[in-house]
Amino acid sequence: MSPVRFNPLSRCLLSLTALSSALLASPATQAAGCAELLGVQVPEQAIGLPSRGALVLSASPMAAGGRAPQTFGAYCDLAIEIRPVDPVAPAIRMRLVLPERWNRKAMMYGGGGYNGSVPDVAGNLPAGPLDRPTPLGRGYAVFASDSGHVADPLSPGAFAWNGEALANYAHDALKKTRDAALHLIELRYGSRPERSYFAGGSTGGREALAVVQQWPKDFNGAIALYPAYNALALNLQFGRITRALAAPGAFPSLEQRAALFEAALQACDGLDGIRDRVISHQVSCNARFDPASATLDGQPLRCPGGTDSSPRCLTDAQIQALRVFNTPIRFDFPLASGETHYPGFNAWGSDLGRPGEGLQLLVNRLGLNTLQPSYPMPVHGTGFVDGAPYHAGFWDEWVRHFVTRNPTFDSLGFDPQAPGPWLPRISELSLRQDVNQTDLTEFAEHGGKLLIAHGTADQLVSSRASAEYYERIQRDMGPGKTRHFLRYYEIPGYGHAASTVFNASWDSLSALEDWVERGRAPRKQIVVDSVGVPGRTRPLCEYPGWPKYRGKGNVNAASSFVCVRSRQRDR
Repeated sequence: MSPVRFNPLSRCLLSLTALSSALLASPATQAAGCAELLGVQVPEQAIGLPSRGALVLSASPMAAGGRAPQTFGAYCDLAIEIRPVDPVAPAIRMRLVLPERWNRKAMMYGGGGYNGSVPDVAGNLPAGPLDRPTPLGRGYAVFASDSGHVADPLSPGAFAWNGEALANYAHDALKKTRDAALHLIELRYGSRPERSYFAGGSTGGREALAVVQQWPKDFNGAIALYPAYNALALNLQFGRITRALAAPGAFPSLEQRAALFEAALQACDGLDGIRDRVISHQVSCNARFDPASATLDGQPLRCPGGTDSSPRCLTDAQIQALRVFNTPIRFDFPLASGETHYPGFNAWGSDLGRPGEGLQLLVNRLGLNTLQPSYPMPVHGTGFVDGAPYHAGFWDEWVRHFVTRNPTFDSLGFDPQAPGPWLPRISELSLRQDVNQTDLTEFAEHGGKLLIAHGTADQLVSSRASAEYYERIQRDMGPGKTRHFLRYYEIPGYGHAASTVFNASWDSLSALEDWVERGRAPRKQIVVDSVGVPGRTRPLCEYPGWPKYRGKGNVNAASSFVCVRSRQRDR
């Protein structure tokens, strides 16, 4: 057979056709100005999960600003909408900031709670350092989304009635947001990022673990702060605690919770070698402290006869409810996710709420707040005051909108340990909400690095759960392989996202960059307190380590402490 010959015009036409196809399939290599991005459509094929593509709704040039050391240069601020497949499902709203001086890297932020709003992508990452620029200030292209719904402040879980909105919240929005962002980053700069990172806390911490587990090649590294990775199991624990606190006489006042906190400090503060109003050896405190026999200023913490007589003591009903908070829930039924329990919280030494102002009001709301759980569940009023415990409201929303899909269902009548006809639905939801895979080999082999940190005084997501997850990974992957890509740290005195005891900030991003980009594993990490004693530092100890005072030196300096390992394990 004679070889086929093409004339020059045919070759030219074929080349033009190939070029046109390539331009339609991927962004142009020519960099686009900020204003040119307005109205740009991201095609469906650029997004790895089903959608109807995305549209840039606004493109705003922003001037340089900030206050030293957290300054930033000029940037382009994009508002984007990812359109759903289901015509009645809400769109995913996202925001992408593109600095004029790009460092060729991207950062994605996770959300919080039931999500429903777009995080401040121009701001700091969770527990980020106050003495360094934010990721935007460092030159990162930063993006995040509302996970696919706009929160209703009176019913933040109502979105779950729509299947696509629920799937987006569970984790699908993470992939869609990342893919849309990278398409637009390439349009803006003419190239894709050389490195991509994820950072989030609480629900955002769960999302950090979700991207590592489900899309292990999408990110080079992730920072997971106080991650609610086993969210459904946590919800069931929320229900158990809520029902206990709803019992007659079981809800302690702010003053009584302050008394419990002080009694725990008096019993446990010195276990680390110094009295600094931070309980560092939490495992030992959990083992030795008992509110029924503890003392406060030499007097029994338990009220005389176990009945209410003073704001400086606890009744038997209150002690019983707090013991529920401190102990695990165990499931006598199978969950599709494989979870069998959720551990207790470090109730002895956590700030569950105390009289105070400012940041203390937020700490109180994330603790037990001010109102006893009841039906209907009391919602919080103006400025975080006069509301049920945050976890009680979270449970109530989940029962009514995720599980029963009955907005008038009495969540206090729902037994999380005997769900009856609702068990199949709960088990189904566990596959969406529990992000608990322990074989992270593909992420590790891709060069990915993972940093997890959790405050031991967290009153909303138990640090014992994060410790369990770390131990499961070690068990399934082996300690050596785990250490090659993962570090887990516990921060004494740090609550859920905020604390008036030890409000930690940590330059986790620099540690992650050093590990991923320069091969330098984290060593001698430091956390800084910005509220309890502003400026004091502590070493960030790898689990199961905790900081012990050396016996001399400045009590507010990390150099005066050494990380030691516990012999006890607490669950």
